Amino acid sequence: MESWEKLCKMPYKAIREMQDRKLRAFLANQIYRYSPYYEERLKEHGIDPFKVKGIEDLRHLPFTYKWDIAPTDEEPRKTRDFVIRPDEEVSEKYGHLAEMSLTSGKGMVEERYFDFKPVHIHFTTGRTALPTPFVYSKRDLANLSESGYRLLDVFGVTSDDVVLNCFPFAPHLAFWQAYFACEKMNVSAFHSGGGKAVGTGNLMDAFEYLRPTVAVFIPGYCYYFLREAVRRGRDFSSLKKVFFGGERVPPGLKDKIKELFRQLGAEDVMVLATYGMTEAKVAWAECPSHEEYHGYHLYPDFEIFETVDPDSGEPVREGEEGEIVYTALDWRGTAVLRYRTGDIAKGGLLYEPCPNCGRTIPRISSDIQRRSEVKEFSLTKVKGTLVNLNNFFPLLMGHPDIEEWQIELRKRNDDPFDLDEIYLHLSTKGEVDQDRLMADVRQKIVRDTEVSLTGVFFKPLPEMVAQLGMETELKEKRIVDNRPD
Repeated sequence: MESWEKLCKMPYKAIREMQDRKLRAFLANQIYRYSPYYEERLKEHGIDPFKVKGIEDLRHLPFTYKWDIAPTDEEPRKTRDFVIRPDEEVSEKYGHLAEMSLTSGKGMVEERYFDFKPVHIHFTTGRTALPTPFVYSKRDLANLSESGYRLLDVFGVTSDDVVLNCFPFAPHLAFWQAYFACEKMNVSAFHSGGGKAVGTGNLMDAFEYLRPTVAVFIPGYCYYFLREAVRRGRDFSSLKKVFFGGERVPPGLKDKIKELFRQLGAEDVMVLATYGMTEAKVAWAECPSHEEYHGYHLYPDFEIFETVDPDSGEPVREGEEGEIVYTALDWRGTAVLRYRTGDIAKGGLLYEPCPNCGRTIPRISSDIQRRSEVKEFSLTKVKGTLVNLNNFFPLLMGHPDIEEWQIELRKRNDDPFDLDEIYLHLSTKGEVDQDRLMADVRQKIVRDTEVSLTGVFFKPLPEMVAQLGMETELKEKRIVDNRPD
């Protein structure tokens, strides 16, 4: 890996040359030799990895999709073919590590173990398929730690800070990225496991006892947690920054969270976001600012990002809206090439120096439309329109009169061939005119999604919190698809 301090000042031309060089080496020396899935795909498409010169040639490589990786009942172990592994199944040159010790010595064996032996596993959340494992070698964990250091450095966190990690404890990227980041930065941190592990009341006690300057959360739980803290009259005045992972953070929700922190004694808290994906094995930090959005700083020595037209798959220009495509560049364990994330970067990829911090590394737009992970609506039975479920999040999260909400999808009469129905369950923020609120929400949902709500249910806040699984689920259940298959 490159020096982060050097990388942040490197001209883009030099960054591009470095990526071209690393891509050539990665394809020829790792992917083609040791990745069963990609060895087969490259041969199938007639691609000679030794003729790939750099990023310009990436367009000739096939895309990888979620369904290529995700295990199924018929193929529960298909993810193994994405693991870079120089073992007897894929390489006659090296064979067993035990045999290598006879010819290359103990040091060679230890180096191979460090580079390739899986020692750590994360899983995707598995909403649309079986949970998908992504494995890390010790070398990968060094990269994960380094990426965490970089993330905290972008956020302006130092070893003098105290961090309270409120991500739920699970074999998922968010918790472990925060853990390894703090370890690498040499930051004092309490990795609580969130309210699900220690309980919301105990987590509030930890805030008051440890006096953290930085907290990390899933956004929906943070909003619930802060409301409870305000209700109980807690003191969180030590906090300076909070950053989120796992979900989008609409501007309206940021404003609500800042106001709650003010009520808890924490003035001028900076609310920041991260962008991460299990398939990339790391997360990236949003360049910190109170008001403007300057994008997420990337790690060009670890990966290559492209933005492509979602329909044609053709590359789009710098700054143009496009689907994010990810290619690993310096990983072992599980590695993917040209992975179609399904995430749309509204402002595209940016290569000019950051106007906020001056770093020269590429950025991806802060405005990322996350893919919807529930079944599609029937196009012929909801005004002929494909509904983008992501549009519900900024609308409802940022609404000043809505405290909590959930969208439920049904079929009329529970008949799989009947019309789609959309119900909104919500709790209000204090006493409001329900008729006025319902009319306002209906109008805005039609405007933003082009479909109408079937019904609206007003519920007490404790009932909504339980329905969302706020303290029992890894992520709260914002959109529930109860339509029969």
